[in-house]
Amino acid sequence: MTLPDTATNPAGADRTFQVDLRGLVDLLSHHLYSSPRVYLRELMQNAVDALTARHALEPDAPADAFGVRLYADGSVVRVEDDGVGLTEADVHTFLATIGRSSKRADRIAEQRGDFIGQFGIGLLSCFLVADEIHVLSRSARTPDAPAVEWRGRGDGSYTIRTLPASARPRPGTTVTLTPRTDAGEWTRPAQVHALARHFGSLLRHPVTFDDGTGGGTSPTASADGPGVSVNPEPAPWARTYPTPGARSRALAAYGEEVFGFKPLDTIELDLPAVGLRGIACVLPEAVPAGRRHGHRVHVKGMLLSEQAEEILPDWAFFVRCVVDAESLRPTASRESLYEDDTLAAVRDALAERLRDWIARAAASDPDLLGRFLQAHHLAVKSLAVHDDEILRMLLPWLPFETTDGHTTLDEFARTHRTVLVTSSVEEFRQVAAIASAAGLGVVNGGYTYDRELVHRLPEIRPEASVADLDPATLTAHLDPVDRETELAAAAYLAQAREALAVFDCDVALRTFQPASAPALLVDSREARHERTRSQLAREQEGGLWGDILGALRQEAPRAQLILNQLNPLVRTAVTIDEPELARTSAEALYGQAAMLSRRPLRPAESSLINRSFLDLLAHALRKDS
Repeated sequence: MTLPDTATNPAGADRTFQVDLRGLVDLLSHHLYSSPRVYLRELMQNAVDALTARHALEPDAPADAFGVRLYADGSVVRVEDDGVGLTEADVHTFLATIGRSSKRADRIAEQRGDFIGQFGIGLLSCFLVADEIHVLSRSARTPDAPAVEWRGRGDGSYTIRTLPASARPRPGTTVTLTPRTDAGEWTRPAQVHALARHFGSLLRHPVTFDDGTGGGTSPTASADGPGVSVNPEPAPWARTYPTPGARSRALAAYGEEVFGFKPLDTIELDLPAVGLRGIACVLPEAVPAGRRHGHRVHVKGMLLSEQAEEILPDWAFFVRCVVDAESLRPTASRESLYEDDTLAAVRDALAERLRDWIARAAASDPDLLGRFLQAHHLAVKSLAVHDDEILRMLLPWLPFETTDGHTTLDEFARTHRTVLVTSSVEEFRQVAAIASAAGLGVVNGGYTYDRELVHRLPEIRPEASVADLDPATLTAHLDPVDRETELAAAAYLAQAREALAVFDCDVALRTFQPASAPALLVDSREARHERTRSQLAREQEGGLWGDILGALRQEAPRAQLILNQLNPLVRTAVTIDEPELARTSAEALYGQAAMLSRRPLRPAESSLINRSFLDLLAHALRKDS
């Protein structure tokens, strides 16, 4: 394009922006289109739009009367269609102008509502792989319309010629590209064929490909000559099958072909209001919470995007979808969807379809629901915390670690009217066996989200009661020993308390099941942290840091070592009257209980366990000698 002449554009007159087409193409390749391969999609899209217009012009023509033919032999790439074609005025409107006023563009967009693409710069994408674009077209709107040739170049220049009708005997358009040497990756015959199948496998118009060797003829070849069909069959959901089982298997096989995994199940999607059909494939394995998968979205059969996250809500992490829609609006690059009210409504409707699938599985296929939750329960829990509908739907079915084993909250609440929940994994491990023997229903709330979800159980089952498990709750369910036994053990218990004072640990004697458990160490992470802070404050008395910690100091809760009078080892230990041996045995019982809790041991506790074992061994050796 050249600068306007000043004689015809005097000072103060309107001027036209000058466009550097090479710079514009560079902008397209780096910021609009994800890859040069989109040039073929744009050409196919224009061809399909032309066929749509031709069918509107000749509605009585058979559906397969008009088609698209692709040709690539390594030296040229050609896309030919039997569409409505272009007049010379159309060529000036569509090909010779990069932009139009917004008012005109809006009118054209309304006229092109049945087309895949809207008014835009799609043809310019061909400059990503070629320095010259040749278009030969003949309009079907006028019986004796001449052919029109447009030849555009990468430097921004173009020529338009009107040719005799014999230059193109039938209506339609042919676009021919002469690829640049550096574009071979995208214009080799095999690649063109692969791209055509990738983008156009679900197109409703017949599309064929020919590589110029003459060997591409197949039973699905074009009637006009050699050419392998790019889309020999309609979309799998648009076919008929002899049985529902056959349909289900075909959809699952298609999902596996597209996504590379065997779906746990397939969910058929059908939204007639927007002309959307497709399937959602349930992933067979767990995915990290919060990770979102892209979905394959076709618009009127043309592949728009393989990574369209916006088609489903964030919580639908467990499926990957492939859909074809009529009314979704592409963005300018036609590689993603425009966020508007229609897309929001589609997203909500598809979310409802997924919820319906979960509800059906819960009502009629518990085995499928079990396999689904086994794979995805961790991520489902993370979503249930924030999504009340997911919470109501799935909380009763989610598995938790409990004193009854791994079970659902719904089943657990049936047998335990009061559900107790621990604040950490180690607390659960400390009390699980003893709480189970005492008939307490305890859920491990130490895993991420679990404690919060368990506390929301009454929202689903109002008759259920949920409370945090604390040491007082547990010890209240342990039976006290009789007074005579308590008095007989008093001396030993005093020695044990003195020995374990360094750990801020009290000692008590109770009876509880199982009898094989000699002792229970009741302690919490918060209590240990509070004792550590108090100890640090005592060590820092007098300084600024000591004043700060002193202001935060509370009465540090003490741990409790509860000895089991039903255990033979404990019954023997409480009769020890030798002070040193009594202290050593108490330390050994404390060390064993600390290890059984499976919490990390502090250095002092590890040292105590080693020392008490050696002291007991030395005592036994002295006794034998």
